[in-house]
Amino acid sequence: MQKLTNKEEEVMKILWELKKAFVKEILEEIQGEKPHYNTLSTIVRNLQEKGFVDHETFGNTHRYFPVVSKEQYRKKYVNAAIADYYNDSFKSLVSHFAQEEKISIAELKEIIDLIEKKK
Repeated sequence: MQKLTNKEEEVMKILWELKKAFVKEILEEIQGEKPHYNTLSTIVRNLQEKGFVDHETFGNTHRYFPVVSKEQYRKKYVNAAIADYYNDSFKSLVSHFAQEEKISIAELKEIIDLIEKKK
């Protein structure tokens, strides 16, 4: 599974949400500056070539749908980011967020509770 560009990730997030969509429906969901229809169509076709989406044909148009789940993608790339930036250490990741005050003591206690319940 290849890493997606920012634009491809944006399109995938829309497809994960909509489940199935024509290019014009994807275009309607894009926030901020919208790409040209043909540009978006190329992005979607690239996602298909990479194996992230497939399509159903309706006459001369295609309705696209994800074949890679958000969970599959997240799991692969979160683990890769932890390996690349935190030396494969979840402890380093959590420590980073604690130092940046992005995670509270209450949230850390919830994580500990979740881990203890799994044992």
